[in-house]
Amino acid sequence: MKGKIIVLLSFMLCAFVLLPARKITGTVLNTSLDPVKGVQVTAKGSSVSTNTDSLGHFTMHVPVFSKVLVFNLEGYFTREVRLDSGSVLKVILESMNIKMKDFLVIHEELEPMQADLAELEKSESVTHTVAASPMTFMRSQSIPRQTNTENYKAIDEKGFQIAEREPVTTFSADVDRAAYSNVRRFLNSGHMPPADAVRIEEMINYFDYDYAQPNGQHPLSVKAELADSPWNPGLKLLHIGLQAKSVSNKDLPASNLVFLIDVSGSMSDENKLPLLQQAFKLLVDQLRPQDKISIVAYAGAAGVVLSPTAGNEKIKIREALDKLEAGGSTAGDEGIELAYQLARKNFIPKGNNRVILATDGDFNVGISSESELQRFIEEKRKNGIFLSVMGFGMGNYKDSQMETLADKGNGNYAYIDNIQEARKEFVQEFGGTLFTVAKDVKFQIEFNPEYVQAYRLIGYENRALQNEDFSNDQKDAGEIGAGHTVTAMYEIIPAGFQSSYISPAGALKYQKNTRSVHEKSDEMLTLKIRYKNPDDEKSRLFDLPVKNRNAPFAVASENLRFAASVAEFGLLLRNSEYKGYASYRTVIQNAKNALGKDEEGYRSEFIKLVKTAELLDNNHKTVSKNN
Repeated sequence: MKGKIIVLLSFMLCAFVLLPARKITGTVLNTSLDPVKGVQVTAKGSSVSTNTDSLGHFTMHVPVFSKVLVFNLEGYFTREVRLDSGSVLKVILESMNIKMKDFLVIHEELEPMQADLAELEKSESVTHTVAASPMTFMRSQSIPRQTNTENYKAIDEKGFQIAEREPVTTFSADVDRAAYSNVRRFLNSGHMPPADAVRIEEMINYFDYDYAQPNGQHPLSVKAELADSPWNPGLKLLHIGLQAKSVSNKDLPASNLVFLIDVSGSMSDENKLPLLQQAFKLLVDQLRPQDKISIVAYAGAAGVVLSPTAGNEKIKIREALDKLEAGGSTAGDEGIELAYQLARKNFIPKGNNRVILATDGDFNVGISSESELQRFIEEKRKNGIFLSVMGFGMGNYKDSQMETLADKGNGNYAYIDNIQEARKEFVQEFGGTLFTVAKDVKFQIEFNPEYVQAYRLIGYENRALQNEDFSNDQKDAGEIGAGHTVTAMYEIIPAGFQSSYISPAGALKYQKNTRSVHEKSDEMLTLKIRYKNPDDEKSRLFDLPVKNRNAPFAVASENLRFAASVAEFGLLLRNSEYKGYASYRTVIQNAKNALGKDEEGYRSEFIKLVKTAELLDNNHKTVSKNN
């Protein structure tokens, strides 16, 4: 009998030992969002434990019966975190040295948020970002991440140009919208965005506008409109709206897509690889049998996760996406070369051949230098393979590099901050995101000094071209996808108006009197558009004369009024020296009056973001410049 009991106990012990364990990874931070080293992490009710490394990271295999992890380090309050279905944690520990007066101040700030916090604690996300207390949660939102390595290209804001001296201005089209969703990410996390993250043209172009479809020989239509400036009294706004022809999804050419996915360790956060997987599944849902898709993943090494697969094999494609896991260092160069090899091998003549790079931007370009990588991408572009870039995550986001790569690859650049943005990019605007109807699209405007004293293009700082580039078909410019719109705005100082934005200049001795040339014309400007069809290397040209007819802002089109509201918001976020009398209140009021149909709620969301910025921007001054 005794022997049977021993055998039974041994059997039970073995069964207990053989119970499966779940892998949990995570990061432990203090209330300043710095990593905490040496924290003991224990699965409650077991002897399983580990310690965080110098980056605050830990990995452990937790017995299935253990539902709570205990975090303990001398000098910090011990915390217990209940596990749910998630496998990645972020835990914030509170130091015992925090001053009570700090707690009281933050507690007062928290009181209006208690309902929101209660909802947060019920949600799945609380397992993945666990604050030690409501106070810690608030501190984590309001204290900048000290290890932040995000990178943005410096923006040199354009000033006013004197029309009599420089009557011609030229720039490239831009349909990128990454700046808006990135700015939204900052504001929704409780921070004002860096000034260089605010590319005003991308914010304006994030929204759809009601422009007329092309009905002639060109795949593009254009409209121009003049109205008073709402933030600089006496000045005028020139609104330019370009519309690309819409194409039904069933009529779009076949696609040869290669997903190039960053699975390095930096992609483990929930708003990176897990969000990326959800986003790409939405794109997969749009694919047709004639489309082909491949998946290349890169980290310490690059490899093919999915060989070219027909678009109707959706289960197979989703399963390949589900198998992706983040871990290891990053070697983006190997992945890029392999992705282009697959795209070339499966090239579809007159089809959409495209590599879609999805990353947080933190990858080693490696081909020997960043400039060489750009030349590599440009060369592949000449062979008909474009590159689009989808950005994810925060903290080490490399916006400047990603924008440049998409620009060199004749593709679009988007930032995916949530699943709704993924739906907008890959479902609602599927054709515009992936299918080019016009490439190397350039704008050139000649202003008539009879009516225009000076002018300033709002935004497009990274898209400026030399005037001679307009007729140079070797000069690369922007691409426009099916159904996309491009909106640009100039601010104009009318002839004879006194403005502090420009200083009086002496008369030129050798220049012609331009007024005599234009005195019989009622044209304020002529707008020229140059573009190439997707398969052509020779550009086509059309133009639009614009008469000197101005309207009060209140009776301008809904398109102009809403675009102006977004532009004014951008000026405020950048604290631009040209913001004049701009104010958040004016932005909100004008945007409310120009909501239009707003079927997807993007314009309503914009108003909420403006209200958030108004609360965060404590140093904002309603009036900063007097003309």
